[in-house]
Amino acid sequence: MDQHVAEAIGRPDLIRLDDRLLCLRFETMKVVSALAAVRHLLDTGVVRRGDTLLDSSSGIYAYALALACHRHGMRCHIVGSTTVDHTLRTQLAVLGATLEQMEPSSDLKLDQKRRVERIHEILAAHPEYHWMRQYHDDIHYLGYRAIADRVHEETGGARLTVVGGVGSGASTGALTRYLRDRDARTPRGAAGDVDLVGVQPFGSLTFGAQHTSDPEIIIAGIGSSIPFGNVSHELYDTLHWISFDAALAGAVDLLRRHALFAGLSTGAAYLAARHERERRPGRTVLFIAPDTGHRYVDTVFARHDEAAPLGHFTPQDIADQTELTLPWSRMPWNRRSHPPRESTSMESLTT
Repeated sequence: MDQHVAEAIGRPDLIRLDDRLLCLRFETMKVVSALAAVRHLLDTGVVRRGDTLLDSSSGIYAYALALACHRHGMRCHIVGSTTVDHTLRTQLAVLGATLEQMEPSSDLKLDQKRRVERIHEILAAHPEYHWMRQYHDDIHYLGYRAIADRVHEETGGARLTVVGGVGSGASTGALTRYLRDRDARTPRGAAGDVDLVGVQPFGSLTFGAQHTSDPEIIIAGIGSSIPFGNVSHELYDTLHWISFDAALAGAVDLLRRHALFAGLSTGAAYLAARHERERRPGRTVLFIAPDTGHRYVDTVFARHDEAAPLGHFTPQDIADQTELTLPWSRMPWNRRSHPPRESTSMESLTT
């Protein structure tokens, strides 16, 4: 029996959509990483019950950290993006978390920059606060070990391709690292038996697409305009850059075809996963659905009549980022370890 609702929320469903396509569906995925991270900090004496935990968030991590703090008797302070909506603001207030929300901005880079600058101001005034650094501290990998174990057991050790939005790098990176570790310990196993496919929006710096833009919106949570330390570039085999229109089509098709109500990043991952399934017939493909579709009702699902059939979209195979083409581009990454860098001045803001 669970001792707190956060434990139930963080437990994903593993759903088979067809013989080679699986969905790892979360209600709120980042609860997994926040719970394990806070537990680790308490167990190692870095923080104590009653301390204040601080971080920046565009929404989902704010809720996850607030739940983890509620579970473990901690205080929570969030510097929030302009995208934090009324429902989440209300939940955070009732849970006892405090929220500072940035002024409205259409520039994701400026929004992220302002949030990190505000974090540094708060730490200067309150050095006793602990900055969780969800984008840079790999303690956020810890919660995915048990999930990787479950995936391994339920797929019978099948040759697996993991597909998901990159974002902070924790979910796709941790699952793949733990799965590959298990394969390496299995007789006749090999780390190459698990492939990792990362999904990005156009305009994201993480894998060098900052020179592109999507005329609709950047898909929140799966890209970044600043470098993230938790992204282990060397884990990724293939990348997909997917536009809003293509992700909308994916999300609507997933609900219509499989009755799975999930967000925009899931729609993008589903589209990429279907393509990888056809491209690699000998592999089982698992895609990650990090949250439900509720906060996308007005921006995505209310526009379901506009969604093009999935057959309308085919990825453009490219050799490097100079060839990026909307609405969908696919590129081999081949586990390269050299991430693109924007500037040392921007990096210094994230440390």
